[in-house]
Amino acid sequence: MDYYILAINPGSTSTKAAVYKNEEVLFVEAINHSNEELEKCKSLKDQFEMRKQLVLQALAKHKFNLEKLSAVVGRGGQLPPVKAGGYYVNEAMKKRIIQGPIVNHASNLGALLAAALAQPKGIPAYIYDAVSSDELKPVAKVTGIPEIVRHSFCHVLNSKATARKVAQSQGKGYEAMNFIVAHLGGGISISAHEKGKIVDVITDDAGPFSPERSGSVPILYIVDMCYSGEYSKKDLLKKLRGLGGLKAHLGTHDCRQIEAMIEQGNEQAKLLYEAQAYQVAKGIGELAPTIDGKIDNIILTGGIAYSKMLTDMIAKRVEFIAPVIVVPGENELESLALGALRILRGEEECNEYVDRHETKEEFFV
Repeated sequence: MDYYILAINPGSTSTKAAVYKNEEVLFVEAINHSNEELEKCKSLKDQFEMRKQLVLQALAKHKFNLEKLSAVVGRGGQLPPVKAGGYYVNEAMKKRIIQGPIVNHASNLGALLAAALAQPKGIPAYIYDAVSSDELKPVAKVTGIPEIVRHSFCHVLNSKATARKVAQSQGKGYEAMNFIVAHLGGGISISAHEKGKIVDVITDDAGPFSPERSGSVPILYIVDMCYSGEYSKKDLLKKLRGLGGLKAHLGTHDCRQIEAMIEQGNEQAKLLYEAQAYQVAKGIGELAPTIDGKIDNIILTGGIAYSKMLTDMIAKRVEFIAPVIVVPGENELESLALGALRILRGEEECNEYVDRHETKEEFFV
């Protein structure tokens, strides 16, 4: 039986959509949103109708009949911690996204867009491998501040999908192997995968700095900045995400431009690029003990894994731990579509979202 699946991935400045026939991609559209378009919307919720219409226009452009669709799958957002895998987009999930509390992130629109396009057709709407999917071991959640509990926030969707691909290429199942996966993008996260579960992570604010994020910074310095009177909360959040990392130092987050600087003899750019690789390698080493050093492969993925200069610098520092495999790109639309396809084929069960996180105490269970 042929299944037609529409996958939708809303990002901060773009909406990407693709239609798959089983494993085969029929077309992909990357719709960029200008600052002017986004500034007209006061909140992410206000962006919903704009993005929905643009997706419909993309389908019309390719003369695709919506009646052929078997399911629609959207990127999973910043819900309270959920299991990895697929979830039906139900009323409880939509209520949480619309009414909150929920971290403000463009990925939250994935579920709403999927439901808006699927439910009038009487077909299922899913999310898959939400950003907040949490499979951490209890020991990995403990911090030195009792009021703060660690949760799993990383590039779950691409990290798991890439690990599945690597396992398949070796004739094994994802659930039979152990990996450390470093997702190298605008933000960098690193995850330890043990027999099909992400058991520990280094989040994009707790590890290496990235093209536009500060990564981990000694906390006492941050406390001093918070109380210096020089910065608002908004200012500091921008320093952490958006205006941090390579952008803060070099004025650009484009690694192609930075590599060009290095080739032209810019010593500062060379040092910073190497420092980014150095910190990624440290993060990989930090996670090695979480699965007792029993690692089949280290995987480097994400958009800036296309940089051979960067991946070579990382690999030379960590290849003593395990063989390094580079799988560049984000592959998020494919990851969404293949997850939905496994559900439609009955190869995976789909979860029903139940909102049990009304209080702070329950939120951290």
